[in-house]
Amino acid sequence: MDMGIIINFAKAKNITKDRLRQERKPLLEAQDVEFQRALADGSDTSAVVAEKQRLRDITKQVDAANTLEELKLMEIK
Repeated sequence: MDMGIIINFAKAKNITKDRLRQERKPLLEAQDVEFQRALADGSDTSAVVAEKQRLRDITKQVDAANTLEELKLMEIK
């Protein structure tokens, strides 16, 4: 009886979330710098805040995935 490879989809989702977190870390750090610059200049910070929230929310996409292919294609844009 050949069972083949069994994939733990919950674990695959966690691995994908970890990958996305690693990819977004330098982007969030760059946004932190932009936020501080905007504060120092007295500029509007709403665009920076919105981008930081978008980056944080990226891992929520993983919960909606239903296939391994969807997980593989997820990236930070």
